[in-house]
Formats: sequence, structure tokens, C-alpha cells
Amino acid sequence: MNLVFIRHGQSIWNLENKFTGWVDVGLNNKGIQEAINAGKTLINKKFKPEICFTSYLSRSIDTSTNLLNQYSNNFINEVEIIKRWQLNERHYGSLQSLDKIQIAKKYGESQVHQWRRGYKTKPPLVEIGSKFDPKQDKNYKDLDFELPLGESLEDVVVRVQSTLNEIIQLSQNGYKVLVVAHGNSIRAMLKIIENISDESIVKVNIPTGIPLAFNINNDKITKIGYLGDQKAIEELEKEVEQQSKIEKDN
Repeated sequence: MNLVFIRHGQSIWNLENKFTGWVDVGLNNKGIQEAINAGKTLINKKFKPEICFTSYLSRSIDTSTNLLNQYSNNFINEVEIIKRWQLNERHYGSLQSLDKIQIAKKYGESQVHQWRRGYKTKPPLVEIGSKFDPKQDKNYKDLDFELPLGESLEDVVVRVQSTLNEIIQLSQNGYKVLVVAHGNSIRAMLKIIENISDESIVKVNIPTGIPLAFNINNDKITKIGYLGDQKAIEELEKEVEQQSKIEKDN
């Protein structure tokens, strides 16, 4: 295998079941341990990354740091780290910071499911100049790009395409590439790589902290799958799916 995707470890707001998006929320203790475990899994599988892509968000960056620190001393200094804002989580607009269960009770599970998983459905957008407008964040002020005020998954697919092309090209050129990103940016890349339909992508759920491996040989991309205990991984996928279901609160 020469390409591995990992969704960042569990964050503070993952645990609190809030819409996070571009809000820069850190890892909790479980998320740090998930990153450490992911590193140990990759070492066990003899995968030694040469290039690591992250988003601009600290939960992605910190996951990569904790993961790479599981290798030999100072190995992290041997890895080329590439940050791309295009790998950020989907911007959830004015839903950001809100509790998923409370929003489901207010608007209905069906509507929240569309906001979370629908391919073409955008969340309510934030206002220009408001606190969740990325241009108000110093990390993005100097970027010469039109940044989102809220996105559908379709929008995320468009923005990850150029970075995914770069990732695939590096893998084709013989590099071992690690990509530490987010649930929706990974879903978007998987949709492209695996040619997943608009309807089927709704059912794809990405668990935190589990390596998802591929092998790229010339133009052929072969999915190896999640690395680890498959039954446990299936349970984690179900947990992601249940996050906006009202009965979860009972």
C-alpha cells in the first residue's frame, strides 16, 4: 500500500455531538489515543509515510503529529508535511457549533440528515463578516481564494479535486502518502476515487482514527480497506451514522 487516508481522532465537539466544520476544535483524550493507535497500526503494517497531507485545522494537524511520533525518534522531521485548506472539513454554515440532536428535534431528522449527508444540499449559510466567515480567521486572510460560507458535499468534491490529483500523482511516482483529513473531505475523495454515485455516497460514514489503505500502481487504484478489527470498525461507522438520530438521546 502506498496511500492511506485517516480521519482525525475524536475531537471535543465530536464527543459533544456538535456540528464542527471549519471551527478549529482540538482533539480530546480519546482522539489523541486514536492517533497513537493509528500510528502503531501503520508501523505494524510496515507503512512508512514519506509525505503527509493535512488540512489547516488543528485536529487534523495534531492527529498527524501524534501518529508520526509513534515512529522512531525524530522520524516526523523526515516526513514532508503539506497543509492544504482544501482538505478542511465541509463548512457547515450557520449550523456550526450547534448540537445535532437539538437541531434534529427542531427541524426533523430528515432535514438534518440532508444537511449532514445529502450530496447537493447546502446548510444555511453564514453571513459575510460574521464569526464563522473564514475570511475573519487569520489563517485564511491571505489566501487568494473564494472561501465558503457553507457547503454541500458536492462543493467539497469540487474543492478537493486538485489536491487529490496531487496526492495520486505522488503515489504514482513511488511516494508513500498519508492523508490526515476529515469525514467529509475524505468522503469527497472516496467519491472521486471509487466513482461512488450521488445516491450511494449518502451511506458512506468515516470513523475517526482508522487508517483506510489503497495501493496505486500506474493508473490502477486498488482499495485495500480499513486496517484493524473489522467488527469494531463497523460499530464505529454505525456510531457516525447515528449522530443526528433523536432516539440516540433517549
